[in-house]
Amino acid sequence: MNRNFTFQHNNNPKHISKSTKAWLHQKKINVLEWPSQSPDLNPIEHLWGDLKRAVHRRYPHNLTDLERFCKEEWVNIVTSRCAMLIDSYPKRLSAVIKSKGVSTKY
Repeated sequence: MNRNFTFQHNNNPKHISKSTKAWLHQKKINVLEWPSQSPDLNPIEHLWGDLKRAVHRRYPHNLTDLERFCKEEWVNIVTSRCAMLIDSYPKRLSAVIKSKGVSTKY
């Protein structure tokens, strides 16, 4: 795998365990410093929020509805939304750095 990348994950305990840190270090994987409890940087967190709101608006009555609505709404997420989240990443990263890791408007 190309080593010219930086791995991004949140500070979930399983991601920051000693064994995980040791494995990442042993594999020489660059890891982005990440403020704890900060979903502000991860574009997928915003997409999960979009999906959750869209499914909630449809009021699933059972597990079958929930699964079907999730699949239908996921397909309906437009690629421009994904592109916007990725394009806004530098601005969101700067905002989190400026706020020293606390909540931002993003």
